[in-house]
Amino acid sequence: MAPMGIRLSPLGVAVFCLLGVGIIYHLYSGVLSGRIAAFRQRETVDLRELLALSVEAAVLGGREVKRVREDNALEEKSKGETKEGAKEKLTLGDLSSHRNMYQLIKTAFPSLQVNSEEHDNTRVEDLPAWDRRIPEEIAQVVGRSQEVLPESITVWIDPLDATQEYTENLRKYVTTMVCVAVNGAPVIGVIHKPFTGYTAWAMVDGGSNVKPRDSYNEKSPRVIVSRSHAGKVKGFVEAAFGNNTVIFPAGGAGYKVLALLNPTDEKYEEADVYLHITYVKKWDICAGNAILRALGGHMTTLKGEEINYTGSEANNGGLLASIHMDHKALVLRLPARDAEKHR
Repeated sequence: MAPMGIRLSPLGVAVFCLLGVGIIYHLYSGVLSGRIAAFRQRETVDLRELLALSVEAAVLGGREVKRVREDNALEEKSKGETKEGAKEKLTLGDLSSHRNMYQLIKTAFPSLQVNSEEHDNTRVEDLPAWDRRIPEEIAQVVGRSQEVLPESITVWIDPLDATQEYTENLRKYVTTMVCVAVNGAPVIGVIHKPFTGYTAWAMVDGGSNVKPRDSYNEKSPRVIVSRSHAGKVKGFVEAAFGNNTVIFPAGGAGYKVLALLNPTDEKYEEADVYLHITYVKKWDICAGNAILRALGGHMTTLKGEEINYTGSEANNGGLLASIHMDHKALVLRLPARDAEKHR
């Protein structure tokens, strides 16, 4: 009850309450803003962490690929045929690698979109969680963090690249790969070779542990092409670069990108250009694309268009990859910049 002689009106009570709310707001707005900002910051993803995780995932998958091959427990089966009519094989190595790689990444970053060549939800028991440690090798090269929103990220994993060669025991062509794309652009690439233990990685605007060679032959390039999906590539290459062009086939998109560079694990056939004129999946090429971009190189469609790594898994425009060369000039030398005509 109000003291005698003082009468509180409804308007006065409302004004008093508003003043109280205003005081409380000014006292705590700074604290609330800080907490909101911290919450938003926790929602971002550190690309340096994602690079370290990608390397860990590729190596983990590679262990499974190597184990299955050395145990001769492939359990080989057919997934059907590719658009070029070649049999598309699936082995226990593909599946076991996929399960480990996919689960490791999704456990560490559950909100990320992860696209894999294989589709198997079998859970791996006792798989250790990623410890979020940045290896010294990465920390020394990539000096600063880059924060991005998780919804802008698409992760592409290839649990076993060159499955055909894997079944033939042609081990040098086999890789496991992880790629991180931000808003469709490849920014992190990891290519791991299970049978030598070599891992190439790079981050756009961050650094890499692999380098280009000292020189490339732009006038008469040596061209590396697909061993199992060559299509009509020989005539296409000769029409572009001449009948005496050196063309050599190889298995695996990861291996073919490394042939453009200077890896340190074993002797590679040195290529100046990597060319593919048929349909190819994005998990096959994303990691190599990211590494080339980080080193100043290019991987485009045959028309010279950048490849977008969101949406559909298919790249229908073929590809042309080069480094330290005039990529636009190479595109102009191609006879018909339309992969569909050469299937």
